[in-house]
Amino acid sequence: MPHLPPHHVLGTHRVSNQPGPLVLRDLWEQDTALRDHALYYGADKMHMATAGTSYVHPAFLNAAFEARRDPPRLHLFEPDGRRADEVRFNLGYHQVLGQAKAQGYASIAWTSPKAGHVMHAAHVYMLSQIEPGVCCPLTMTYAVIPALQAAPDIAALWHPRLLSEIYDASLRPVAQKRGATLGMAMTEKQGGSDLRRTETVAKKDGDLYRLTGHKWFCSAPMSDGFLTLAQAPLGLTCFLVPRWLDDHRNGIHLMRLKGKLGNHANASAEIEYHNALAYRIGDEGAGVRTIIEMVHHTRLDTAMAPAGLMRMALRHALHWVQHRNAFDRKLIDQPLMKVVLADLALDAEGALALGLRVAHAFDQKDDTSRAFARIAVALAKYLNNKRAPHVIAEAMEVMGGKGYVEESSLPMLYREAPLNGIWEGSGNVICLDVLRSLQKDPKTGQTLRHEFESLKGQNLHFDAAYAIHNTRWPSLPDEAEVRWFAESLATLLTAAALLKSAPGDVSESYIASRLGEHRGTIAGALSIRHTNAILKRLH
Repeated sequence: MPHLPPHHVLGTHRVSNQPGPLVLRDLWEQDTALRDHALYYGADKMHMATAGTSYVHPAFLNAAFEARRDPPRLHLFEPDGRRADEVRFNLGYHQVLGQAKAQGYASIAWTSPKAGHVMHAAHVYMLSQIEPGVCCPLTMTYAVIPALQAAPDIAALWHPRLLSEIYDASLRPVAQKRGATLGMAMTEKQGGSDLRRTETVAKKDGDLYRLTGHKWFCSAPMSDGFLTLAQAPLGLTCFLVPRWLDDHRNGIHLMRLKGKLGNHANASAEIEYHNALAYRIGDEGAGVRTIIEMVHHTRLDTAMAPAGLMRMALRHALHWVQHRNAFDRKLIDQPLMKVVLADLALDAEGALALGLRVAHAFDQKDDTSRAFARIAVALAKYLNNKRAPHVIAEAMEVMGGKGYVEESSLPMLYREAPLNGIWEGSGNVICLDVLRSLQKDPKTGQTLRHEFESLKGQNLHFDAAYAIHNTRWPSLPDEAEVRWFAESLATLLTAAALLKSAPGDVSESYIASRLGEHRGTIAGALSIRHTNAILKRLH
């Protein structure tokens, strides 16, 4: 055999100063911050360790890649002309969805006797790092459980299959399946967030209803059923619409798939109900009150996902700077690079800590915790999603051109960043929800005050910032400045979460840089004392 040059020696140049690919071995054991915060709130270490290795198994990573590379395709008609109304997916999509369901992503919140929502939130955080698109049907399957309690007979049929760890993609009625998923179809083009403008009509058909109308956005259209809203005789009402009936498809017509910025592995569709059979969930006229339980739980996931996206972007950036030389030094050894990354890492860990603090409140059954969860999940969703695009873009810039190309994963993470800020309430909707919650229920504000005041004396900067907030808003703000108010509350709440479950170096740095008076507005435009300790938690 003739002598062959090494693979890094090419005809025109040598390949050098190019870090190899980031090797993901374990999303639990390799994430010190996740372990600290999740274990603080009682997560089961063995369960999380199993999931953490499962989500980075080479076969799982390849399936996730294939699901994105080969996006869903709309299959409207069979060769004989009959309507099919199906979406065809790459096998990788089904593999990822099946593995995540088997790990308990959609069920652990309801089946674990302790810290179920904390562990569910950790699943969202980990899977969002690998394949965010598959999170959508899993999240809705998790979130629908409390909403279905308004219809006990329906819940008796659906709950066991929704909570099953078996993924059953077969096309048949839910009663014949070992496992099920459930989607949501609320949005209509003339209403958007204003659900009162819903025009889909529900007419009684014996004990059931028939729905006719158009939904501009249906998430996960191959789910076994959909929670939806329609105008019944007594007003806007919540319904469950099964995709399959005993011997035929229900009257749900897929009109087109949405071309989206990101979330490429998942299908989102525009649909029409054509006399579709539906089961009422809750009372007629109580549609928003009924479906809000699902929305409330979905918002937990939209608060957690950006933390996972930020984590993975920064993990790639850190790997790059640890192995890349510039100007005769490793990038990680350059003070300016170090402070930029540490600054971004504080946002990522703050989002993680806040999300798990909120999940812990979901796990508690008392009225005070429920009131806290209602407002805290909105604040976490708002702040975490405003931070994510900025953090991911900065991580991409750290890697330069390498971060801008698709093979780096940064473009995928960046495309995903806006989604959770839009889904289940855009920024203005969330801020107005915060304001309305505080106006309607005095207990909501009391739970926040208790959270903050229980930490008084632990950090002088935190105490001062809390006092400044109360001086600026001795009462609730006018609507025009509610974004400022919500950002202030959410930042204080993040600091409070870090004071509870993060090391002092992290909580002190977050509070000094986010609640102090002296810093710029761009990542790295500040002085951080504990950069090495902060970055060590990204390894």
